[in-house]
Order: sequence, then C-alpha cells, then structure tokens
Amino acid sequence: MTPQSEALRLLEESLKELESPKGSILSSVQKLMRASTLIGDVDVQKWCEIQLGERRYVNPLKRFLEILKSESKVDSKSQKKALAEIREELEALSLKQDIHYTNEELSIKVSDSGGGYTNIGFVEERYADFVRLKRGNDGTYYKNNLNSHLNYVRKKAHSFASSIFNQLKFSGTVGNCFEVLKAAVDDKLLDLNLELAEQLMLTFKGVSSNQPEEWSLALTTCRRLLEGLADKLFPATKDQAKSRNLSQSQYINRLWAFMDKAIESDSNKEIAKSHIDFLGSWLEKTNKITNKGVHAEVSHLEAVKAVFHTYLVVADLLEYLEPSPTSKRKVDINSASMDEIEALLDVSRATARAIIKARIQNGKLDKLLLSKVSGVGPKTLEKAIFIFSL
Repeated sequence: MTPQSEALRLLEESLKELESPKGSILSSVQKLMRASTLIGDVDVQKWCEIQLGERRYVNPLKRFLEILKSESKVDSKSQKKALAEIREELEALSLKQDIHYTNEELSIKVSDSGGGYTNIGFVEERYADFVRLKRGNDGTYYKNNLNSHLNYVRKKAHSFASSIFNQLKFSGTVGNCFEVLKAAVDDKLLDLNLELAEQLMLTFKGVSSNQPEEWSLALTTCRRLLEGLADKLFPATKDQAKSRNLSQSQYINRLWAFMDKAIESDSNKEIAKSHIDFLGSWLEKTNKITNKGVHAEVSHLEAVKAVFHTYLVVADLLEYLEPSPTSKRKVDINSASMDEIEALLDVSRATARAIIKARIQNGKLDKLLLSKVSGVGPKTLEKAIFIFSL
C-alpha cells in the first residue's frame, strides 16, 4: 500500500467518525494526524498535535494567551516585549496564525471551563460524563463550554480532512500519470546504468526549482543523458546509416540508428525517430543559448517541456531494449541480510541492526518507516531507494 492510498483510507475513516453523532473526535483527529504525516502536510499535522495536547506547541500557546489577556488590562513596554518574544517562539516552531492560533481557535482555547489546551480526548470524556450524570458542571468544567470546544474541533478537523481527501482523490490526475511514467523509466534506467538514471532524476529536480540557472542546467543534463544513452545503446562507429554520420558527436543519429534497428513496425519506427530528431534539435538550440549565458531566454516552460519530452523519448528507447539475461533485480530490503544492508548502504553495524529490528517490529519496511530508523538520514535513505527494492 502506498503512502497516498493509506492516507486516503485514514481520511475516509476520520470523516466517518466526524460525520457520525457517536463518532470519536479523538480517534478522528489521530487518524487525520497520521494521514497528514504520510503525505507531508506539516501544518495540519501540527494542528492535530495541538488538539492532542502536545506540550511543545501547547505551552507557548498558553503563554501567548496569558499575555494577550493581561495586555488588555495594562499596556506596558514589558508586556509588548513579552508578546513579541512569544510570537518569535511560535514562529520558530513554524506555527501559523491563520492555521494554528486563529482568533476562533484562541476564543475556544481561552476558556479553561471548556478544556483549554488539554487533550481533546479528555474534553470528550468530561463531556460524556456530564451527559451521563445529567450535570451541567463540576465547578471547573462546564458542559456547554466543553460542547462548544468539541463542536469547533469537529468542524475544523472535518474541513482539513475533506480538503486533503479531495486533493488526493480527485486532483493532479495528469501529474499522477506522469509520476507513473517517471517511476517506470527511472526504474528501467537504474537497471541499465546508475549514472544515466541519476542524470535523468537530476533533470526533473532541476526543473522543479525556481532558479533559472537550474532550468538551464537541467537542459544541459538532458543532452548529456542522451549522449550517454547513445553510447550505451549504439556506440560510435565510422559507418553510416542511411547517409547519417554515426561518429561520437552525432548522438542523435546513433539513437536514430538504434531505433531503426530495434523497432520492427515501420509506423512506430517513424514516430519514434521523428520524436528523437525533434528533441535533439530542440536541445541543441537551447544548449547554444545556455552556452552564451543568457539564462533569461530559457523559460521555465521550455525546460519542463524538454524534460518531459526526454522522459518520453527514453521510455521509447527502453521499451525496445532487449533485457539483459545477466541483469539483476534490486534486492528487497525486507529480505536483505544484515551484512547486505551494512555493506550496500555503507552504514554502521548498529544502524544495520536497527533496520533489521524495525523490519521485524513493523512486519515490513517502506520508505517512511525506514526514514524513522535511528541512524538513517536523508542521504542513507536516498541510497537505500537506489539500491534496494522498497
């Protein structure tokens, strides 16, 4: 199950809880938090943690409320300084006023009789006790205020869960389709040549940047990738193919010659060869621009189109590449030995042991679970994705 499909499942369950009069708000918020963690929505994750009473966020928010309450009574320099300092602390925690401490949220949390910043599960339990005992308050907590708190959290959690669910379920269909193509091409190219695969992945990373220099570099990398692929599929020769020079510098001609030899269908052959001709001339033209250093002339759209075309061309080329009988599939990290993990990832024995323990505890490792293992940083995770089947 992918992180996205697991997040969708959790969100569906969360929404059912929130839409049911008997549903648990605590359970729904916990599921919303796990879903937002899976898809990397940090803002919603932190909002959920606040509702669950996470002290790292709750304590400064409580102090913020106290300062706001005292500020309305006395206007002093010390209070203004304290308010500025607490705002800096909240900002350092990446808490946002329009999400984590809106006026509506503060007006709910300011009331201790409604539970304040205590865990929403506790608020839910106290309210249930009052309903069962038919009481309005116990001197500290008041039934109506608790109910207002619960209704607010239910409404806000439902808004977050619905928005994320719709985004995952119905948005980005075209983008998701390209991800399917990208993943397939990346995997095939990894089996063929690690260096070429890295170059192709770097082109995609480059056009995802907001820096024009990165876009130009991505186009240059596209051209180098095709040159390297030509060397792999159809090495340079002094011969000619249908009046085309097949020397080292003529990488487009060599890719064209490879397809002419590998593709049986004349119609498919002409389409694929036209595509590579088009992409080659486009990259050569853009390369002349980048060599002059005129980065402004290389638009983001041009760079994105070139990278997408490159993926399509490489997909065509790899489709007609005969699989090597000696090619090996990537080792599944869930069946790899401790020695293999230690050697292939170049990690310490302690880290390899921690990975094995995490695998046993969770039954199976995926990217998210592996990233949480002690000793596995971003570079080790990236290496694991290249080397192992995850």
